[in-house]
Amino acid sequence: MGRHEIAARQITARQITARQINARRRSVRWVGVVLVAVGTGMLAFAAWEFWGTNVVSNARHRSIVEALEDSWRSGAGPDEAPRSTTRPGSDPAERATAVVRIPRFGKDYAVPLIAGVDPDDLASGFGHFPGTADPGRPGNFALAGHRVTHGEPLRRMPELRPGDTVVIETATATYTYVLDTGGDALTVPFTATWVLAPMPHNPLGGVEPEQRAGQRLITLATCAALVATPNRMVAFGHLASSQPRDAAA
Repeated sequence: MGRHEIAARQITARQITARQINARRRSVRWVGVVLVAVGTGMLAFAAWEFWGTNVVSNARHRSIVEALEDSWRSGAGPDEAPRSTTRPGSDPAERATAVVRIPRFGKDYAVPLIAGVDPDDLASGFGHFPGTADPGRPGNFALAGHRVTHGEPLRRMPELRPGDTVVIETATATYTYVLDTGGDALTVPFTATWVLAPMPHNPLGGVEPEQRAGQRLITLATCAALVATPNRMVAFGHLASSQPRDAAA
């Protein structure tokens, strides 16, 4: 093999190697672009979940509360018929039955109560567990609310203390419940349905409502942590007073 042929082959080999290197560099650049795009998308999703959903849900909470109060003032609001198991419309706003106020969380705190605990319901306010008691009625009036995202009505759940009040305003009456347990006194797995019973009894002993016939209870439930968790933080209370809405006004 002549020197010229050897040199030509060496040049060709170098050219091939250069093309391979360039191809690898392009591949690495594209992988980097894809990873940056994925990372940006994940950050955008996280920003939406932890900030955007709160903006949207808080605005929706205010809108539903205002609509309820306007309807009550005009005398067009819903009556006191039990609605915890009814779903008259697909829009959660159509299933808003009351306004929840928790003075511990500030004088302007007002969150609508929605009949149901589907994701859309909980994004629109507090959810009222189907099959549990209606406000002021005997049994267990059980509510759920987000602790993170979608308005975060129970983000400050651990701050609740025995003696704090939860005020439920309906079309015809205002019910004041007093908490018997703190917001962080009881944590249970999400499968612990005993907390929704008419008279909750803790099978493991420990925190539970006073076991007395005819109790008019309230139960608040939310996520036990500010990150994804299967556990729920639960607080119990009892009805302390009720008065006609006109008298409350």
